[in-house]
Amino acid sequence: MKRYNMLASKLCMAAAVSLLLLASACSKKEKVSLQTATVTRGEITEAVTATGTLECITQVDVGTQVTGIVAKLFADFNSVVTEGQLIAEIDKTTLEADLQSADAQLESARLEYEYAKKNYERDEALHQKQLISDYDYETSRRDYLVAKSDYERMQANRVSAARNLSYAEITSPMDGIVISREVEIGQTVVSNMEVANLFTIGDLDKMQVVADVDEADIGSVKVGQNAQFTVDAFPDDIFYGKVTQVRISPTTDTNVTTYEVLISTSNLDHKLIPGLTANVTINVMEEKDVMTLPIKVLRFSPMQFEGAEGLPVAEQMPEPPAGKPSGGEIPDPLVTTDDNRRLVWVLTDDNRLVPTEIEMGVENGINVEIKSGLNEGDKVALQYTTEMLEEEAPQGERNPFMPGPPDRDKKKNKGGE
Repeated sequence: MKRYNMLASKLCMAAAVSLLLLASACSKKEKVSLQTATVTRGEITEAVTATGTLECITQVDVGTQVTGIVAKLFADFNSVVTEGQLIAEIDKTTLEADLQSADAQLESARLEYEYAKKNYERDEALHQKQLISDYDYETSRRDYLVAKSDYERMQANRVSAARNLSYAEITSPMDGIVISREVEIGQTVVSNMEVANLFTIGDLDKMQVVADVDEADIGSVKVGQNAQFTVDAFPDDIFYGKVTQVRISPTTDTNVTTYEVLISTSNLDHKLIPGLTANVTINVMEEKDVMTLPIKVLRFSPMQFEGAEGLPVAEQMPEPPAGKPSGGEIPDPLVTTDDNRRLVWVLTDDNRLVPTEIEMGVENGINVEIKSGLNEGDKVALQYTTEMLEEEAPQGERNPFMPGPPDRDKKKNKGGE
């Protein structure tokens, strides 16, 4: 048993030594290379995302100003209506009776007025000749003015009764589609301080998204900017619109402040309907056909690496310590305080890095516009990259503890026999 334990211990030690020798048989070497970016023409965009709800730009609640029973309905959900079209009718019995009563009262007031007027004109003539007393004249004049006032009041009552009778016929105030119907035939509608709503009619040709934009993004949203949105009902379709209004009234919910932004869109095929939730992208910046570079080129600084070969040599820069950045020490002619002018390093055809001043335009955090200083196709230093290369040990070296090839073992066994 003791002999077996000693044998196992020796085998474990041999395995550990072999693994150590195997690891040392391969060595790693670091390879440093320079990555560049090419000046190309493209577009630079920046967007703000939000969610919102679709609504009709023009939507009207149609109600009634008279109390009565709904006698007839001429429109239903999704009915296409035109301006002035009859869509419902209130029972006219009471309203017609009110009009007849107003006509009768008006006629009575007219007769009283005409009688009082004749008496007043006769008494006025007699009073001028001092044939009647002042009291009789003043009484006649008062009766005339009261009759005149009653006659005018009855005229107004008659106009009101006729108008109420016309209100019994409900017509569409606009061209559109009936979005909702709130009443049934036989239902009583009561007119009070609030108009009883019968229908909701909207123009589906023109829709708008009421989007809630976060307070951090509202400063970059302006009227006239292009926007696009999708809805869950049609996930494969993209709809386009424009910002028409940025409302300054805030809404705060659970410490999150948002502002409403209206985005109008055309909907001639009536694909979009009110109430759909829209996922909106507002293009707050759009620059097309401009020279662009990755914004990372502005942070590049030349470096030197010990043992690195083939890297381009930076011009007009003091020699930095090995493996340390130069710190971006720019020659005096290139020093500037203008925020729009920066320094980049251009890679020449003869493998040299030349510091070049550029004028920047807009940027979106990923790419930056190059207004001047570079040409399309120029290669600009972006960053250094490193790669670990493995080198195998020389062919002649072999671990003595490792078993030999199968052929060699066979020959050895054969010779021992």
